[in-house]
Amino acid sequence: MRNSNRQWRLKRFPEGMPVEDDWELVESPVPTPGDGEILVRSLYLSVDPYMRGRISPARNYAQGVGPGEVMTGGGVGEVIRSNHPDFKAGDIVESFQFGWQDFPILKADGTRKVDPALAPIQSALGYLGLPGLTAYFALLHQAQIQSGETVLISAASGAVGQVAGQIARLKGCRPVAVASSAEKLAWCRELGYDAGINHRTSDDLAAGIAAACPDGIDVFFDNTAGPIHDAAMQNLAVKARVIVCGTIALADKFGQPDIGPRFLRQIMVARARVEGFLLFDYQAHYETARRELATWYRDGKLKHREDIADGLERTPAAFLRLLHGENFGKQLVKVDSL
Repeated sequence: MRNSNRQWRLKRFPEGMPVEDDWELVESPVPTPGDGEILVRSLYLSVDPYMRGRISPARNYAQGVGPGEVMTGGGVGEVIRSNHPDFKAGDIVESFQFGWQDFPILKADGTRKVDPALAPIQSALGYLGLPGLTAYFALLHQAQIQSGETVLISAASGAVGQVAGQIARLKGCRPVAVASSAEKLAWCRELGYDAGINHRTSDDLAAGIAAACPDGIDVFFDNTAGPIHDAAMQNLAVKARVIVCGTIALADKFGQPDIGPRFLRQIMVARARVEGFLLFDYQAHYETARRELATWYRDGKLKHREDIADGLERTPAAFLRLLHGENFGKQLVKVDSL
């Protein structure tokens, strides 16, 4: 075990698209847990699009990270020392409280045990974690997808999108993918997507979506915002539901006005509903969702792909790969081994 704790701390709020130099790697002593706290050795860290909002001074739905503070983020790790009766040394746990560091101190509230026999432990950050839960609740609870509907999903090969497409297919819908390469679209077809559009090579994205969704979009699962959103809004079916889950296409414009076309008439004509999604609204139902997702995985109905960077020192680079759409599947950082 290391005898120091490496931490990635924010140096400054990024202007536009973040760069690696916006963080600095600092070493400090391994911390000591207080009463009711748990010392954990990080094994895998998750980098996710929501983190862009946490490094902005703009108002957000959760507390941000200020200069000099450890970068926020979830992870999976091994309990090294516990001062809480529900956890013991050797337990594998998952929490949103890890941050980008070797040895986080966790509180019992918000920390859960991970069963290594259920699935590989990093799955707690993928289809059994934030991405899988997001796909599950956004489609089944918020959008309330119905059999026979056309469901358009942006960032379709990513951590959330790859699960969302399979859930839509399992529920009898017709999933349509928007992704950034032929390779990613091929993976989407393997997952059960019925059609796909490459948004980087399409000359007319709205026309491409219209061709793939000739009867319109019943549910648009928007993981990106930006030009894909604009194209989808021109193809809404009557009673369409637009679930706004992510805005990664605006990562280089954070804090600036989101200036683009206005679609009030399209919303009116389609009698559509546009609604923001935050996973934390469904916290009381996480375990129910995890059980169903795990069952689908064990039954061979759910596939997933991971993109793993090796070493804590590569965490900022892995995050930037995600923001630039260079990852393929769930982006993780492997910090250490069991």
